[in-house]
Amino acid sequence: MKIVIIGAGEIGYDLASVLSKEKHDVTVLDREKESLSKVIETLDVLSLEGNATSVKALDKAGVSDADILISVTSIDEVNIISGMIGKRLGAKMVIARVRSDEFSDENAPLTPTDLGIDVMIHPELSAAHEIVQLMKRSSASDVINLAENRMQLVGIRLEKNSPLLSKTLSEYAQMHQDIIFRVVAIGRRGLTIIPKGNVRLQAFDQIFVLAKTEDIPAVIETTGKEETELNSIMIAGGSAIGAMIARLLCNDETKNWSIKLIEPDYEVAEELAIELKNAMILHGNPTDPDLLATEGITDMDAFIAVTDDEESNIISCLMAKHLEVKKTVALVSKPDFIPLAQTIGLDAVINKKVAASNEIHRFVRQGRVISVTELRGIKAEVIELQASPKSKILNKPLSKLKLPDGCVIGGILCGGSVEIATGNTQIQSNDRVMVFCKPEAIEKVTKLFN
Repeated sequence: MKIVIIGAGEIGYDLASVLSKEKHDVTVLDREKESLSKVIETLDVLSLEGNATSVKALDKAGVSDADILISVTSIDEVNIISGMIGKRLGAKMVIARVRSDEFSDENAPLTPTDLGIDVMIHPELSAAHEIVQLMKRSSASDVINLAENRMQLVGIRLEKNSPLLSKTLSEYAQMHQDIIFRVVAIGRRGLTIIPKGNVRLQAFDQIFVLAKTEDIPAVIETTGKEETELNSIMIAGGSAIGAMIARLLCNDETKNWSIKLIEPDYEVAEELAIELKNAMILHGNPTDPDLLATEGITDMDAFIAVTDDEESNIISCLMAKHLEVKKTVALVSKPDFIPLAQTIGLDAVINKKVAASNEIHRFVRQGRVISVTELRGIKAEVIELQASPKSKILNKPLSKLKLPDGCVIGGILCGGSVEIATGNTQIQSNDRVMVFCKPEAIEKVTKLFN
């Protein structure tokens, strides 16, 4: 596919890197030489310097015959205008990053389609939703909802005292035959394992387990962890993601959360204090240990650090963990920090670039792909695929299918029912199937479903 990416910032660079490795014809346009230099030095893509709102620059980038135009600069207005121009020039699909939620509101006077934009993505809001989901699963480092929330994939770190250590996955399943679940991926000291039944679990393994949503608490208990309820939450940083998290929690009708938010900018803090009546908004440095101690960090169930300084986020979360806060979540942007986070003691990390990539990838892969989600900290993805009537994998037990190396089928959604896959499970036409695989196996697996 021919893909034009506007904006060579963090998200644009990350997308260009992933898409070029998947052999797409990628062009990156940016007005900043400094941003483009990294693209030129490290990626096998075409790079152009130019204004994203210039018809000449967009035409030169080949937007007129692009299959997908992705506009992900840091300025909403630039993304919207470049998307509108790109659509007029002939781009088949336009995806734009827009931070403002005004266009997605039900009563918005203008919708994305009015502006010529096919898909509007909001990485910050996606990241905020992920963090709120983590607050509802205290023992999990990752929580991914699948099949309209009827299945969940949870990431769990095995501690030294876990009863599962030295057990094979087959033994693990036999120990808990009353629960239907499947371990679909393991992160181990920087390696990604798509496991089989004879794999033995080790201390500090990061296991990803798929089960029906109602069975997840029982699955977590099997690992030796307790699913405790989190009530009081401290948020460090009130701009963008921090404010969104506070809003989502304040508007949660299922629970009355106790929220403290610390914001260094006085005007931002004042605006949030006026808006969020159910939260305590504090003005101060959210990385100041004395302030955190004064404001009762030791009494908090969870600490969320989402400032613009990722090193400060990590350090303040480590301090909170040292003070025995039950759950810590840090916002990071450098991919290298993600696999290290849990090694050094953090419970979970969130990366908004990953959130953007997940949203965009579904539209790039098209075909029978319903959704694509990258698993943090390991090199694996969960893909929700729909089996076509002509697929070669229909009506055969999974144990007899010749699947590519590095992939496993975890669950199936058939009509209104969900099923965790076993060796005897058979896929029927139009079933939605949850496949877990390494990046190199994605193309081969997708072809099997077409």
